[in-house]
Amino acid sequence: MATSIFTPASQVLERHQSFFEDKNILIAGDIQDNYPAVIAANLVKIHCSQYHTFLNFKHSKRSDSTNFSLYPDESFYTDINTLIYYWPKTKSEAQFQLSFLLNNMPKESDIFIIGENRTGVKSVEGLLADFGTIQKIDSARRCGLYHFRADSRLAFDLKEWWLSYHLTIENQAIEIKSLPGVFSQKGLDAGSELLLNALMEQSDIIKGNVLDVGCGSGILSTVLGKLYQDLNLTLTDVNSAALESSKATLADNHIAGKVIASDVFSDINDKYHLIISNPPFHDGKETSYTAVNKLIKEAKKYLKLNGYLCIVANSFLPYQSILDETFKQVDVIAQTTKFKVYLASH
Repeated sequence: MATSIFTPASQVLERHQSFFEDKNILIAGDIQDNYPAVIAANLVKIHCSQYHTFLNFKHSKRSDSTNFSLYPDESFYTDINTLIYYWPKTKSEAQFQLSFLLNNMPKESDIFIIGENRTGVKSVEGLLADFGTIQKIDSARRCGLYHFRADSRLAFDLKEWWLSYHLTIENQAIEIKSLPGVFSQKGLDAGSELLLNALMEQSDIIKGNVLDVGCGSGILSTVLGKLYQDLNLTLTDVNSAALESSKATLADNHIAGKVIASDVFSDINDKYHLIISNPPFHDGKETSYTAVNKLIKEAKKYLKLNGYLCIVANSFLPYQSILDETFKQVDVIAQTTKFKVYLASH
């Protein structure tokens, strides 16, 4: 039997293709495949909260109706009568995204929510209990498909979704701001802390142009910007919520920096004295080394002469060999039982 090119969630949606054919659909959430580009419907608009997802649709027939942003503006919902939402990896992210989507979807719209059972999609029944009568209409491929009719709209105010916390590093007061779904949302994670401490012990390499790949809420760049005030900081991420969080964190700490969407180096054109990263190794619930492999293998093209790549990673991850194959000099400059900080130069 042929293997489907679509994820289990999209395979379940395919079973209901006939329902969508005359609908005007907005597709959003944790999109992991190309199904939104080929689904048969009267009208299809796609909202991407992840930049690499947006790039995947850039050359599809629906590129003109695909949007990358924290959330779409009101005009994006014009003529839409159906929402297909792919449940993401965390409940808080789902709550945030469904709040802005259901704030704008017209009344009487059909709402479909699809997700793998292991991601906690079942919690949607309780989450939206006050919004309408939601029913599970299909269960297959270890996924659940839920449907309800939008009887009313949810209220949404972005200000209510911000979380913040304070750090004191080297006698510098730092405030971190973040939105749901952003890594290290509630506190400085152990890996980033180890990376920062290791960098500060190698302070001679912290100079000039610094690129922060996978910036999250902007912790790494903000701390460096506070302690080393002549840096030219560039922060990148694929997550729209991370980009907005980094902008807010920099602004709150009066740090200048450029924040741009980039799938690793996809939108990078400059060269840097230092590239730093606490790179992700998950894509949704799956372990994925694609981004970090690209980061390591292509970093030299974006480093100035005598520049450095400094990353932190879980100790069990197989990065040493890739670094050794790519760089002339690789050192472990800090480690614990859980993490290693690698410093590489060419």
